[in-house]
Amino acid sequence: MEHQVLIRKATGELENFDPEKLSDSLRRAGADEASVTEITDEIESWLEDGVTTRKIYSRAHSLLSRHKKSASARYKVKQALMELGSSGYPFEHFVGELFKRQGYEVEVGQVLEGCSITHEMDVIATANGVQHLVECKHSQIQGKYVSIQTPLYVHSRVNDIVNKRRGEDAYRGLTFHGWVATNTRFSSDSMQYAAYYGLKLLGWDYPAGQGIKDLIEREKIFPITVLANLAVKHRDYLLENGVVTCTELRDRLDLLDVLEVPEKRRNALKRELEMLV
Repeated sequence: MEHQVLIRKATGELENFDPEKLSDSLRRAGADEASVTEITDEIESWLEDGVTTRKIYSRAHSLLSRHKKSASARYKVKQALMELGSSGYPFEHFVGELFKRQGYEVEVGQVLEGCSITHEMDVIATANGVQHLVECKHSQIQGKYVSIQTPLYVHSRVNDIVNKRRGEDAYRGLTFHGWVATNTRFSSDSMQYAAYYGLKLLGWDYPAGQGIKDLIEREKIFPITVLANLAVKHRDYLLENGVVTCTELRDRLDLLDVLEVPEKRRNALKRELEMLV
């Protein structure tokens, strides 16, 4: 009987390595079948018991980089979202851009009146008689879960805002939905609570087929942190100045002049952007 290699997940749990999961992730990143087969075979021959999913991901990304730059960038998206910084604002901006791509008018980082107190709301997305009130929870730690405390307090805050707005003419006829959006995952009790009370959740791979990773691929909206040719100091400057997505950078290439990016690196960046967006 063939030995099943046990790998360690970000949570610390052990599970059998599933080569098909790796192959599927490479395909989603845009790798062709020949590359998928070659990389999966190489990873399988390298594996040993106890290796972490993070190390597997890192090695697969390195191998994919040799095959195709744009596919490599797509494969790096999960890590790239974690690299959006500790302030939380770039992730809020990114979530807002996901809603914009779906036809919503979006406001980010607003203070809203409730019946009892005021509340900071990360993203407000409005279209077709619907208004979404979104709390964003960004994590720089792989394997972290949004616990039940977050949907509990978001639910109460959204109710306070909605009860106020329902009595105002400016919001007459609107249907309201509360959301929690994260670049990681939700605990099981968070999902149960949200389902019961009608609170919408958006995670890395939740809901199935409609998670952040799916929206990124569908809408072709990538964070600038996927770009291999963007220096860290330039990335940080752009994030601080509200340029969070590759599309926004493509539309503001004049900023590369402001940053005095060398011509060779600038041309490489332009090629990367063309392949992604």
